[in-house]
Amino acid sequence: MNTPQIFNFEKSEVRTLLVNDTPYLVANDVAKTLGYKNPSDATNKHCKKAIKTWGRDSLGRRQEFKIIPESDVYRLVIKSKLPNAEKFEEWVMEDVLPAIRKTGSYSNMPQSFVEALRLAADLEEEKLFLEQKVAEYEPKITYLDSILSSTDSVTTSQIAADYGMSARQLNKLLHGLAVQRKVGDQWLLYKKHMNQGYTKSHTTEIYKADGTPKIVMNTKWTQKGRLFIYELMKSEGYLPEIDLLEEA
Repeated sequence: MNTPQIFNFEKSEVRTLLVNDTPYLVANDVAKTLGYKNPSDATNKHCKKAIKTWGRDSLGRRQEFKIIPESDVYRLVIKSKLPNAEKFEEWVMEDVLPAIRKTGSYSNMPQSFVEALRLAADLEEEKLFLEQKVAEYEPKITYLDSILSSTDSVTTSQIAADYGMSARQLNKLLHGLAVQRKVGDQWLLYKKHMNQGYTKSHTTEIYKADGTPKIVMNTKWTQKGRLFIYELMKSEGYLPEIDLLEEA
């Protein structure tokens, strides 16, 4: 990444970066200037869009920075107990941001072939870092995504397979969690869970060995029911296998 530009607020230095034409400020600099005793803790608590990136300090040394956009600066201002926090906000709005937007894109250009090579290497490293993060987070959303994006009903066996269980094991577990009870050969929801749209049933005609017909009822879980099971199982410490792989 590029070398941060430094702005001075009274006796404090605040480093800034321009990322994809968006002004960012170094989080710790902002928090320190606003009087937070633990800048790192303050940014973790109050900043919603902080990101980590690589840059170079005024001596050319490569460093990792946590940077925040304009919206997070205002969040830190609001939570600050510093008497001149409002003055700092005005300084950011009226001096810093306009200056970054006006000159940042030019001052970030490499001034030599060596700097250009260094910038290219930094950008490639950042790209690989971001691709890795995407790959790490992708499995985490896959299971819920499949529930929310599907409209098809599923069998108990299909849901059980998500947890590495058999249908019999899942049925017994749901019975223990007061979700359903067995009446004859059929699992039925307890009254408090009926009429919630969790299941969908239909009858099928089959033939016995002697050729006589028999009517059986097949019950499947809707995606709403599948989501209900997921939330219930999660609260009891049971996670689908794909989530367990994410935690490993």
